[in-house]
Amino acid sequence: MPDPSSYRPAPGTIPDAPGVYRFRDPTGRVIYVGKAKSLRNRLNSYFADVWSLHARTQQMVTTAGSVDWVTVGTEVEALQLEFSWIKEFDPRFNVKYRDDKSYPFLAVTLDEDFPRLQVMRGAKRKGVRYFGPYSHAWAIRETLDLLLRVFPARTCSAGVFKRAHQIGRPCLLGDIGKCSAPCVGRVSPAEHRDIVDDFCDFMAGRTDLFLKRVEREMLQASEELEFERAARLRDDLVALRRALEKQTVVLGDGTDADIVAFAEDPLEAAVQVFHVRGGRVRGQRGWVVEKVEDLTTGDLVHHFCTQMYGEEHGENDVPRELLVPALPDDAEALSDWLSEHRGSRVSLRVPQRGDKRSLMETVARNAAEVLQRHKLRRAGDLTTRNKALEEIAEALAMEGVPLRIECFDVSQIQGTDVVASMVVFEDGLERKSEYRRFIVRGNADGSGMDDLSAMSEVMRRRFARYKALAPAGETDGEPLAEGELPGIDPLTGKARRFAYPPQLIVVDGGQPQVNAVAAVLAEMGVTDVALCGLAKRLEEVWLPADDFPVILPRTSEALYLLQRVRDEAHRFAITFHRQRRSKRMTESALDEVAGLGEVRRKALLRHFGSLKRVADATPEEIAEVPGIGLKTAESVLAALRSPETGKTAGR
Repeated sequence: MPDPSSYRPAPGTIPDAPGVYRFRDPTGRVIYVGKAKSLRNRLNSYFADVWSLHARTQQMVTTAGSVDWVTVGTEVEALQLEFSWIKEFDPRFNVKYRDDKSYPFLAVTLDEDFPRLQVMRGAKRKGVRYFGPYSHAWAIRETLDLLLRVFPARTCSAGVFKRAHQIGRPCLLGDIGKCSAPCVGRVSPAEHRDIVDDFCDFMAGRTDLFLKRVEREMLQASEELEFERAARLRDDLVALRRALEKQTVVLGDGTDADIVAFAEDPLEAAVQVFHVRGGRVRGQRGWVVEKVEDLTTGDLVHHFCTQMYGEEHGENDVPRELLVPALPDDAEALSDWLSEHRGSRVSLRVPQRGDKRSLMETVARNAAEVLQRHKLRRAGDLTTRNKALEEIAEALAMEGVPLRIECFDVSQIQGTDVVASMVVFEDGLERKSEYRRFIVRGNADGSGMDDLSAMSEVMRRRFARYKALAPAGETDGEPLAEGELPGIDPLTGKARRFAYPPQLIVVDGGQPQVNAVAAVLAEMGVTDVALCGLAKRLEEVWLPADDFPVILPRTSEALYLLQRVRDEAHRFAITFHRQRRSKRMTESALDEVAGLGEVRRKALLRHFGSLKRVADATPEEIAEVPGIGLKTAESVLAALRSPETGKTAGR
């Protein structure tokens, strides 16, 4: 493995100028391309401290064998060169917005004498106008089926078109009026192109014009007593409206925009894009990508724009407006670069309010759901779960796979309302009936507890209960009574809490948390349970007494499973902590009021809505609550406004 210090550029040789840089592996293959406003600052950050880098970046700099760069005059030039190099070299460590499937487009081949409407996938080509993307090809065919009666353009292949021309007889679509049959000369090339142009205008959003025109022609035909033609135009009008119903109006001002949103974790990000044309959602796309570095949301926006809109046909794809969750550092240069590709000004901004903000939130929810489904997809596969458990056992040097994994997390705010969670995974799946919550009371001297002390106490309590409930001979616990089964409550017949030990304990934290838990296990004589910690920042796996962490591959099933276990413990702890804090804040100030029981406390809070409003009320207003007299009301205000609680305690 190359040492980054072996190829680090000599001090003073890196220019302090904008440019694009390339990392190469020892064979000379480009593995990463990046741009920077200051090449010196950016490249020096890769060599400062390898262990402080993002896990993926660590892998990149230790895989590379050299680095080179090219300076440019402006950031716009840097964007163009970065895009060109990524397209040319396809570096393995760059963020890649690639679909897990090929999205279909509704394509119009304007470069042909008789343009054709068809479903098209894959790379786009010049001379073809695209609408979409659509989620399914059948959605395109449904749209075409509705619109062909109004815009009877050609949809057949070149072979079918040629054969119909040779025999002088159109296909079925020509006979039923869903094709103008240019193959047999029913319309001239100019007339057929007019039909296709009208279709493109309708799909591009200019719908009101066609609806009014068809409605006007229908009324005129009716006045002229041409009822068959009027009926056909009526059916055309119905078909147009049905096609529009499939594309919901989301922005009333007829905006042409792409709305982009992300959902991310330290390793991956899900991106969703809604294509809005003429105020209607015309298509949607989504990806899940690996985060190459410690990327901000603005960085993800930068990578998305340069890869999505950099092709030669970008003028057909770049919208007038690009709505994003955060602006990148080079937002102005990026906007200029996009404007060059479109041929007119492109606005890049973050929506703050109104319909556009609401639509952004909808796109963000879609991204969050995609990321969640992506993470849980592995959990439904038995083979994948077994592979994850085997990889964990191998990475941690365990004798067998950890069939039962317990993960612990502590949640607190400056030593108050300290709680902890224990979640259990068996065979790689949640065992929610085995989840446990702990309330940590604090130190004997009344001082608050830090995370290490709280984690140590929780671990002592968990294994003290296990040793007390386990069968005699396995631990130092008390012997079982006659007829009593190990781990089974003789009264209820149900499994006792903490009766079964885990094969692996995971703590949410790094080296300090792992060493603290290891000390407790050693103190209690627990030697048959493996232990590790998963640090959030770099997703490192720490083992007791090790100076360096275990780095699992980013794509390994083991890392995904450990992340799921850790995140579930964090969620469970946070939820319990919020419940405790909310209950304390709403009831503690009223607990000491004489004559105010639980029922009247709830009635008081229900009447005013919050303690702040109670504290701001007068005794007479409080006495209006059923069951509360004037004397009790005065006691309530005295408790809320006392120096110990303070009037702001209920805010």
